[in-house]
Amino acid sequence: MCKFKEFIIEKLIFICGLASIFFVILIFLFLFKEGISVFKTVSPGNFLFGKSWYPISEPARLGILPLVMGSLLVTLGAAIISIPIGVACAIYIAEAAPLKIKEVLKAGIEMLAAIPSVVLGFIGMVTLVPWVKNIFGLPTGLTALSGSIMLAFMAMPTIVSIAEDALYSVPKSYKEGALALGATHWQTIWRVMLPAASSGILAAVMLGLGRVIGETMAVMMITGNAAVMPQSILVPVRTLTATIAAEMGEAVVGSEHYFALFAIGIVLFIISFAINVTADLFLHKKR
Repeated sequence: MCKFKEFIIEKLIFICGLASIFFVILIFLFLFKEGISVFKTVSPGNFLFGKSWYPISEPARLGILPLVMGSLLVTLGAAIISIPIGVACAIYIAEAAPLKIKEVLKAGIEMLAAIPSVVLGFIGMVTLVPWVKNIFGLPTGLTALSGSIMLAFMAMPTIVSIAEDALYSVPKSYKEGALALGATHWQTIWRVMLPAASSGILAAVMLGLGRVIGETMAVMMITGNAAVMPQSILVPVRTLTATIAAEMGEAVVGSEHYFALFAIGIVLFIISFAINVTADLFLHKKR
């Protein structure tokens, strides 16, 4: 009887795994079916590398390079801010914090991850945007820098949580062996713990960046939504996700604009898929 139950459970888990893969394939096929139609009127090269996004002009100009550059600029800024702080927090929680403080910090980080992005967007509009405007003397605080700071704040819970788990999973014998050989606590962390947990830390970073590049509401609210080629991080930009969210409700079903938004969805799907596959490869990389 026990073997029969185990067999049923194994098959159910297998079916669930296949179903998740099947749903991902269906999503991609749906995006591909709707988005591929835009290439009947605009070439893939002009779509990916065109510098003008004017979807309702005559004729429509559907170049998404400003949107791609805006997404990359905001993501790069968020990575520069969130990766060092997130990894440092994970090291402190895993190796330095007292037990009571560790429990409080872990609970707080998990609560930060649960805050809706639209709430963070409102907080950014009220506090962060005026601060950026005043500090840098800009005509508006709705810039790529504001989006980077807010997205870094959103990515850090993911980075801290997964990186801390990776550090905690390093065998205790590694640490004990280093200390027994005369290494200091910091030398043990730097020379032993971090290299041993590098796969998990890199996976944490990639998954954090995956959330950043797929974020919609917060960046739409505080980056200025200007579909122009960014000259610096202190100018308004528009991201791929914000473009879909802002324009899908106004696009006429079956129009060139409508299909172009689905093509942007294909680009986002490929980017997110590549980031998650890379994170999975790092996570399962053998020492």
